[in-house]
Amino acid sequence: MDKQFTFNFKTDISKINIPIKLNNPFELIIPEIAKIATKEFQEFITEESKKWQYNFSVQKGKMFGILVVQQEDGTYSYIGTVSGKLPNNTTSNKFIPSVFDTSVGDFFINKGMTALSEIGNQIKNTHNPSEVTLLKEKRAQKSIALQQRLFENYNFLNLSRKNKNLLEIFKHSSHGNPPVAAGECVAPKLLQYAIEHQLKPIALTEFWWENPIKNKEKEHAVFYPSCKNRCRPILEYMLEDTELFARSTANLKSTTK
Repeated sequence: MDKQFTFNFKTDISKINIPIKLNNPFELIIPEIAKIATKEFQEFITEESKKWQYNFSVQKGKMFGILVVQQEDGTYSYIGTVSGKLPNNTTSNKFIPSVFDTSVGDFFINKGMTALSEIGNQIKNTHNPSEVTLLKEKRAQKSIALQQRLFENYNFLNLSRKNKNLLEIFKHSSHGNPPVAAGECVAPKLLQYAIEHQLKPIALTEFWWENPIKNKEKEHAVFYPSCKNRCRPILEYMLEDTELFARSTANLKSTTK
């Protein structure tokens, strides 16, 4: 396990009641140890964001989250991340990274986005309506193909360490095709890292940070459940939903040896 992503508790948690099962990410019953980890992580964000060229109080806020984990030696720590990416390539080397590796397929995603931008420039500089129509159709087809390939390369492990990509996960769900940005939310990223590194998931929270979005749909430092549109099929697969959240940590056999 790469220790760079792990936060050790600053707070004394020796008298805290540790959950024996992972809380349901789609409910707002927050274990005490998760509240403590969240407070510490928010303090980290407050300091870390001073280095970023991004003003959360002016620009759009973001969803962040933490996952409290038990390590193989029985001690507790937590990991954290942001939903999606911060603008201007801003980041922190303490955040759990995306599940998708941009270097896959000789950086096909970067090359594909560049190609789409080039077609967009051609459209702007073309004055023939029929050529514009053809270019827009070409861009749409390339965009769909690129999105499909991207979904094929978003791979998630479940508690039994079986691997599926987003297309396979969503295939048998009521959601149909994966929505845009599926897999980039907080919970899937944190759980993927935990399963990969044999860390036992203990408690999960997500919270909105800084500037509220329209109509105060999200408020600063308030807890919110994982989104059902993008996350539910992924989390149900990862946590093997047959009573899923009630027994998820018990199933992570490799961490209880």
